[in-house]
Amino acid sequence: MSNLENQLKEWRRDFHRYPEGGFLEMRTASIVASILDELGFELEMGRKVMAADYFMGKPNQEETAAHYQWALENGAKNDYIEPFIDGYTGIVATMDTQKEGPTIAFRVDMDALPIHESEADSHFPQKEGFRSAVPNTMHACGHDAHTTIGLGLASLIAENKDSLKGKIKLIFQPAEEGTRGARSMAEAGVVDDVDYLIASHVGTGVPDGHFVASKNGFLATSKLDVTFKGVSSHAGGNPEEGKNALLAAASAALNIYAIPRHSEGATRINVGELHAGSGRNIIADKAVLKIETRGETTKINEYVKAQAEAVIAGSAQMYGVEYEIRTVGEAISAQGSKELASVLQTCAQEASYIKESILEDNSPAGSEDATFFMERVQQNGGQATYCIFGTELAAGHHNEKFDINEGTMMNAVQLLFDSIKKLN
Repeated sequence: MSNLENQLKEWRRDFHRYPEGGFLEMRTASIVASILDELGFELEMGRKVMAADYFMGKPNQEETAAHYQWALENGAKNDYIEPFIDGYTGIVATMDTQKEGPTIAFRVDMDALPIHESEADSHFPQKEGFRSAVPNTMHACGHDAHTTIGLGLASLIAENKDSLKGKIKLIFQPAEEGTRGARSMAEAGVVDDVDYLIASHVGTGVPDGHFVASKNGFLATSKLDVTFKGVSSHAGGNPEEGKNALLAAASAALNIYAIPRHSEGATRINVGELHAGSGRNIIADKAVLKIETRGETTKINEYVKAQAEAVIAGSAQMYGVEYEIRTVGEAISAQGSKELASVLQTCAQEASYIKESILEDNSPAGSEDATFFMERVQQNGGQATYCIFGTELAAGHHNEKFDINEGTMMNAVQLLFDSIKKLN
């Protein structure tokens, strides 16, 4: 196992040094594909595993093309990058044992965040020489470790193929941040044949050596980009000729916070950005809001989103401006399958490296678009869960000093592999 553990560190540090944002994971995906191919997995990539009609928040063509050149210059595998050139960066790798048995799927994510990584000498990636080489982009949530865990699991599957049954699918998903990437893969049908789905994450406040077999409580969410379009005019000479988009946006931003809470569960709403105007004496003809809604259930989130859209429409009408709302990210709520979670907990209880495990955690959490995969599998009669591998964190998620205990990766690989043997 020591050789694999060392390999995991090498992979993780390489991905950490070259982070890529959502739908731009071309270097990462090409390396992942090359390793999976060498291990003997059947690969489906790019447009074959992503439904274009369900893309949300995808970078524009110019940014995508520029990043493709960057990937080529920074270690991407030329023989494998072509399916990802347009930003369709998903991968589904299948190992068919040719023996009757269940289809088991594991989902890991690959994208980084728009954060400038700490340059402090005390920051471990800086000290060890694998700090992000990309300004304002960083693996600050552990997705570099998740990708690595997926590859480590692939290694054990390939090594032990003869003793396994059924099919094992590894789903490498882009653009989890902003809840953008999973739905297009789910809608493409990549889990429609799956009997058991396991999604996983490291950290999230779970102590090092602890394990949560079924993390529930993820809030459904919608990410909205709102544009108000008015008419510019001189604020002193002809103010009556203007249509003030800034005021419409400001009115919407304030009144969105007055949306009534919902009696059936928790709600959240946030206006994270407002951009408007070009000068103090110019009536603003354009304003942009970036908003997110959340709800304890999909139903509650849909209520908050509908209320927000009504406020936006009313604000636009009040100031005589036009508006456009784009949904650039979305996730639903989901409840893990207790029977599958029980299998994972049994694996954890039998593992010497797990100090403590719990079956279910239903406390409120952020949002996760793996819920689209979970719902799809469960609707088709299968089971799904989202598990957490606790780890020591240098700082919280989405923080410039974020880092993990790298030993967690081998533990995660082993436990997930043990779950395959139990489900066989």
